[in-house]
Amino acid sequence: MCAIFGIIGSYDSKLARHALLRLVHRGPDYCGIEEKEQLFFAHQRLSITDLHHRSHQPLTHGEILLSFNGEIYNHKELRAQLEFDFRTDSDTEVILAAYLEWGDEFVSHLRGMFAIALLDGKRLLLARDRLGKKPLFFMQTPDAFCFASEIKGLTPLLKNKELNEDAMCSYLSYLAPTAPHTFYKGIEKLAPSEMLVYEDGKCSRKQYYEILDTPPNKITNKQTALTQLEEKLEESIALRLESDVPMAALLSGGIDSATIAYYAKRFGKKIPTYTLGFENFGKYDERENAKESAKLLGIQNTALELSRNDFIDSIDDVFATLDEPLNDPAAIALNYLFGQIQKDGHKVVLSGEGNDELFLGYRQYFEYLEMEKAKAIFHKNWFKKYMRSNFSMNREWEWYKRAFEGEVVFRTSSEKFTDMQKNILFKKNVRDGDGFLYLKALRERFDASAHTDESIWFSYADLMHFQAEHFLAKLDRVSMAHSIESRTPFLDHEFVASVFSIDPKLRYETGVTKGLFKELMQDKLPSEILSRKKKGFSNPYGEYLYSSGRVDLIEAVNKKTGMFKEDILADYVKRAKKGRFKQHIWGLYALSHWIDKELL
Repeated sequence: MCAIFGIIGSYDSKLARHALLRLVHRGPDYCGIEEKEQLFFAHQRLSITDLHHRSHQPLTHGEILLSFNGEIYNHKELRAQLEFDFRTDSDTEVILAAYLEWGDEFVSHLRGMFAIALLDGKRLLLARDRLGKKPLFFMQTPDAFCFASEIKGLTPLLKNKELNEDAMCSYLSYLAPTAPHTFYKGIEKLAPSEMLVYEDGKCSRKQYYEILDTPPNKITNKQTALTQLEEKLEESIALRLESDVPMAALLSGGIDSATIAYYAKRFGKKIPTYTLGFENFGKYDERENAKESAKLLGIQNTALELSRNDFIDSIDDVFATLDEPLNDPAAIALNYLFGQIQKDGHKVVLSGEGNDELFLGYRQYFEYLEMEKAKAIFHKNWFKKYMRSNFSMNREWEWYKRAFEGEVVFRTSSEKFTDMQKNILFKKNVRDGDGFLYLKALRERFDASAHTDESIWFSYADLMHFQAEHFLAKLDRVSMAHSIESRTPFLDHEFVASVFSIDPKLRYETGVTKGLFKELMQDKLPSEILSRKKKGFSNPYGEYLYSSGRVDLIEAVNKKTGMFKEDILADYVKRAKKGRFKQHIWGLYALSHWIDKELL
């Protein structure tokens, strides 16, 4: 788990080293640099596997330079298959051997999370893992091609900072900029499952993996499905328990974190767990539930409390950590939690991302399934006319409008500002359907696949964006800010493929959120955990934002930019103070904060 950084072409050595230094938190254990004319290729190492200096990077082999961020969990299996004179026990060297054996197809043999930069002579290959757990950003100028694990490693190389309008619009729609966009014009990111080749001054990009290629309905029997899912889940968690450094896990009151803790104990790993609560805000607090879960499972749990002042005082630092607007106030709380985990000496943390998207853990998935039925209503023309003449600011109005007009209704669980809401807010015109353009490529892949059940579209869209560019981006930046590697067992691509191979109805036929997964765990987890109402990582960000007076920044920045209609913006601020549209306001605050810092 590390930082990748490189420049091919003309560069200033002092500036390049300054940019690299901005990534030191991702890998404080060692810095390796290969520097020559027209090439600066560097690596910041966080030592997790094979701690010996022989595994430092960049790894060199003949004309090949390799810099790798992540973990390859099947590296021992691959090592046994490959004919190569291995000199380390690292997974990095296995990647090199795999490339020598299979060429660009080597990525299809890797099981894990990764961002890879491999320079073979004058040919550079960049690759991001299948589900986007590890980030990789790049930029091309007339004189050079640059890449880095975080945006902050590239911004010093930008001549001018300009807003990317596509990033802003997709962010407002879906909580985070959709790939390939970032907020900085000129800087792009690789999408999940994407590979880029740079050679002779030209870039080519391709998708090397598609989860939708998993044949649908291979398994229609529930017991067979449960057996296969259990096998793959056990395998995934066992692989992620291997580490040469101290490990911990996050524990909420929910099923996902409890499942990871259960298996860790079953596999003989005594992993301490961590939980966060909020001072004077019991309705957001999961400490009691986590305490009960820890007691029922017989594991160690440390509960921390975040105060109002701690939250407010952390905002600026966390926003700097994220590099660009991300509409998730939980990043503040997660940052506080990882700070303590780092102090306690842990370098690896297990987290439960992805399971809600795989097993329909959000109530709204079932609401969308019902909305899909509205497309078949005989008198839908009447309803179309009714919707047009009875506008509501609530996003559900637009969802039903889409159904009656036969459009794609579900546009990720991350959808926040609908097109109509944006059109009313912006001074410029936002056309109906503009937001969907950022997801159009994903929908085209789904329509071209053998999958037809809309619930698979729900999972696919959420995995490719809501997880990859929102939840996983938050987890990566915040954990790595504290030099901690985060591992997500539910996002093992073989486990995900198993879910996509079963009859989709098995996931939703009971009408129970995460019903199939609860059946999988019913003989393993106590009923108190399985029946507990989902709470999520909620926090009192709205209350803190208003009580601190920081919310005023939104209207102050808007007076300088003139981007939004003042009366509509004021209405949002007023409504959010009463508890409605709170995340809309947090998103506008994060956007205003970035504009104020970077552009004004």
